[in-house]
Amino acid sequence: MDKELIEVRTACPEDLDYINRHHCLTRKEILRKIENDEIFLLIVDGVSAGQLRIMFLWSQVPIIELIYIDRTFRKRGYSRALLGTVEAHLRGRGYDVLYSSSQMDEPEPQAWHRHMGFEVCGVIDGLNEGGIGEVFFRRAL
Repeated sequence: MDKELIEVRTACPEDLDYINRHHCLTRKEILRKIENDEIFLLIVDGVSAGQLRIMFLWSQVPIIELIYIDRTFRKRGYSRALLGTVEAHLRGRGYDVLYSSSQMDEPEPQAWHRHMGFEVCGVIDGLNEGGIGEVFFRRAL
């Protein structure tokens, strides 16, 4: 990671194709999120390599909607850089906590959350298709 040029920035309209490549949103939804600085891109050596989207519960509580690192860039510490930029962005706007979640049947994402310093703060049973529950995580900023 130390030999590569890493940039994390908020998304712009020119990033629409990359943003929509995984976990589709409508063009209107993406543009609204871009306008509100709710999508952050990881750029490695000039190549889009990942994204983190946030949303706000009750228009006040920041939660990670999606974090995705392209397969060829995984397991190299990039998610920490992406998350760190998002946390600094949120702290600068007066937030002191960030939430996230993963399905109960997804041990790898749960391990990532714990590795990144998130703590379990609740579970909602049967929230997802097939009756699968959702584990919620919290991290102080």
